[in-house]
Amino acid sequence: MTPKEDTFSEKPERLAKVMARSGVCSRREAERWIADGRVRVNEALVETPATLVVSTDMIEVDGRLLPKKEKTRMWLFHKPRGVVTTHFDPEGRETLFDLLPRHLPDHVISVGRLDLMSEGLILLTNDGEVARKLEHPESEIPRIYQVRIFGHLDPLGLEQLTKGITVNGVDYGPIQWRRGPQKGDNQWLEMTLTEGKNREIRKVIDHIGGRVNRLIRVAYGPFKLGDLELGKLREIPSAALTGFLQ
Repeated sequence: MTPKEDTFSEKPERLAKVMARSGVCSRREAERWIADGRVRVNEALVETPATLVVSTDMIEVDGRLLPKKEKTRMWLFHKPRGVVTTHFDPEGRETLFDLLPRHLPDHVISVGRLDLMSEGLILLTNDGEVARKLEHPESEIPRIYQVRIFGHLDPLGLEQLTKGITVNGVDYGPIQWRRGPQKGDNQWLEMTLTEGKNREIRKVIDHIGGRVNRLIRVAYGPFKLGDLELGKLREIPSAALTGFLQ
């Protein structure tokens, strides 16, 4: 088979997807960069993230060639409270990426977020497409949280959580829960959800009569916080990723 024939047999892929897979950004960021006129394919300015490309196309971002896809890597990070899950905070607060060691690759992406006062497991990866898969609700990847709640929860409201609930016009999918220890007016629940909408647990608990005063994510899919110390990072062995990423 000639090189030309091999090129035509290759299935084209969307530009934004290829950019995310290279590790330089997430797919959402790739779409913004394209809209901002920062991306060229074969020296021509690209106007839509739906542009199809193949491996022989020359893709440039800000005048630099897109790097070849690196081997997918993932890390566990134990996020402390009071840390923002973003690369930059306009209010000058400490961010997750301020705490990461300098030896990590340049383009590391957080998988999902934890709000300012939440803590626990954050996944990081150098593969934007993997991050998107892990975050997308259609993947139905369970996230498990240990939640300390002040107040007396409505029993009917708790039962409603397992079927899905609507709060202020927003529909939340089923949330599984089980009771943990209780001390005075504070009780712990273990809560498992698959959507991960913005401040989802805090909003549904507030709706059924409680107030979250501590929230710790302890698992994301098959990956667990375990004994990872606060503020520390641990790479997931390649062998543990093989089956999960297929």
